[in-house]
Amino acid sequence: MVLCVTGNYKRHYVNYENPADFLWYDSYMSIDLQSIRPFLNATLDTTDFKNLGEKYVGKVRDVYSQDKRSILIATDRQSAFDVSWCTIPLKGQALNQLSAWWFEQTKDVMPNHVIAVPDPNATVVKKLSMFKVEIIVRGYLTGSTGTSAWVNYAKGMRNFCGNTLAEGMLKNQKFPTPIITPTTKGETDELIDAAGIVEQKLTTKKQWEEISDRALALFKRGQEIAAKRGLILVDTKYEMGVDEEGNILVADEVHTPDSSRYWVATSYEDRMQKGMEPESLDKEFFRLWLRGQGFDYGKPKPIISDEVRLQLAAKYIDLYERITGEAFVLPETTDVIRRIGENLSRYKM
Repeated sequence: MVLCVTGNYKRHYVNYENPADFLWYDSYMSIDLQSIRPFLNATLDTTDFKNLGEKYVGKVRDVYSQDKRSILIATDRQSAFDVSWCTIPLKGQALNQLSAWWFEQTKDVMPNHVIAVPDPNATVVKKLSMFKVEIIVRGYLTGSTGTSAWVNYAKGMRNFCGNTLAEGMLKNQKFPTPIITPTTKGETDELIDAAGIVEQKLTTKKQWEEISDRALALFKRGQEIAAKRGLILVDTKYEMGVDEEGNILVADEVHTPDSSRYWVATSYEDRMQKGMEPESLDKEFFRLWLRGQGFDYGKPKPIISDEVRLQLAAKYIDLYERITGEAFVLPETTDVIRRIGENLSRYKM
């Protein structure tokens, strides 16, 4: 990997073992890439705070459940295609802090579950009764997973979760207006439309009307802020639930690189005309890299090198700084577990 400094940004050139897998992107990180390297062997893979409540392990977060609240601890685990691959240095911190920033920026659009953010990796939230549906809003025809718009469009699907898609569209082309393409939540995500959601009693008709309205409003706010930062918010996933008073709140995370897709705006049109993939600042880069390494279900998993882990860390930090306009602060210590324990001591049961 070569790091070339040009003007006020750093251009990263990454050449993987396969010469065809060559990537560059412009990074505006305030920290040097090599300053992340010491954290390669100090990643947060799991937690075990027995005094914080009953523990549930998600793909990325460890969730501790209490009576009326939960504690979400963002680890450094990296997943893609519903497979857990490795840990990414400082990912949990970047993810948690970026989501906290977005919750603050969108609280006037829709109330959220955040109570406090006592640690860079942890958020204390109001406990909700969660809807068993993921609300996915898409602004562009793209994606590489089985439930993505492009994969299904390429197979000939034109009625996508109740949305009629035009003929002759190209991969990564913008939709006339954003669309909602929900999926069920379970061991396997399945595409569903509004009628199916109501029929399966995942929400009431009135609830879905409010959910879809607020989802589009959140996405609009996200696209507006991203555009000011030279980015395109391509698509995103929201999770919502109901509190004790019957209010619908947005939960989990908002507009993070794990739940959203971001492209660099300045190069989008040029790369579209050349038939190239947009510059991506999210984990779609990792999905495409895995496909390039021959990944498929049932086949041996590609080896994730430290250089790839560093590259992903750089993307999480870069996106945090681009979106927030704030410098990412490296931890003073690599003993993240002790720091989290101290900062969460007031929440012991």
